[in-house]
Amino acid sequence: MREITLGSTGITTIQNAFGALPIQRVSEEEAIAILRAAFEGGMRYFDTARAYSDSEHKIALALGDVRDQIYIATKTMAKTPEDFWKDLETSLETLQTDYIDIYQFHCVPQAWRPGDGTGMYECMLEAKEQGKIRHIGVTAHLLNVAFELVESGLYETLQFPFSYLSGPREFELVEACNKANMGFVVMKGMAGGLITRADAAMAFTADYDVLPIWGIQKMSELEEWLSFNENTPQMTDEIAAFIEKERAELAGEFCRGCGYCMPCSVDISINQCARMSLMLRRAPSAAWLNDHWQAEMKKIEDCIDCGVCLDRCPYQLQIPELLRKNYADYQQVLAGEVEV
Repeated sequence: MREITLGSTGITTIQNAFGALPIQRVSEEEAIAILRAAFEGGMRYFDTARAYSDSEHKIALALGDVRDQIYIATKTMAKTPEDFWKDLETSLETLQTDYIDIYQFHCVPQAWRPGDGTGMYECMLEAKEQGKIRHIGVTAHLLNVAFELVESGLYETLQFPFSYLSGPREFELVEACNKANMGFVVMKGMAGGLITRADAAMAFTADYDVLPIWGIQKMSELEEWLSFNENTPQMTDEIAAFIEKERAELAGEFCRGCGYCMPCSVDISINQCARMSLMLRRAPSAAWLNDHWQAEMKKIEDCIDCGVCLDRCPYQLQIPELLRKNYADYQQVLAGEVEV
């Protein structure tokens, strides 16, 4: 497994990092076991956020005694200086640490800058001067905002979705970060669950100067990622052909499941319903056809085309149309007219 240095931060770690969003969904005991196994298996970079409920707390319980051997990145969704400081102090207390290695503005709508009137970037500078954070990072989902963040020269790391399903502009973004000596942290390396072969995802990522954080909530998932530390998948002809087939199959509009379109004004679970057809075929499970999901899919009939989800979607998807296509397909599957 190769090592990656995150731009100007000097942070060097193996190209295999832990995304701690999913551990909020498992028990404290399970989370501690998974996090500890990740550390013992060689992972050193752990990504979390204030928004991930008890994720920070579980990291503290599992890794508090090895704090000086790991890197912790966390995030704030604050939009005011007051909320910034509240989030930072809460994260420090919850993580049981005196400092955060990379503190990130979470899913920003703009590139905050000194003197822009918000005071947000000044908060980062002051926190860094106080020693409470060591590096200033940012996460985004909108490409135009991401390029603006890189061009600003104000941020040391950028976290952005990147996988072998990404388009040309995402590849340009990675190159722009590399040229700017800005660390690129990969989120959604499995495209929100649409990518089902971890070896292909890892082989693809290993060809770029990026740090992928894999969302992990099961020990079996962790074991597969850790196995790559000793035997890192390479881009073979077979994997390359598989990726090309995947790209062809998933070309066009598809929902990544990021959830930034939510909440829906009529309570549709957009981030699942808008990709139900793909999930039925790529991650088949009888659970998708149970009473719960039948009821959730039926809510699509209530869509009033208010357009709120269209404004929120970072991928500019035509969500109402996509929902209706998925609902029609779902009804065919229920009726036995289409096999999955």
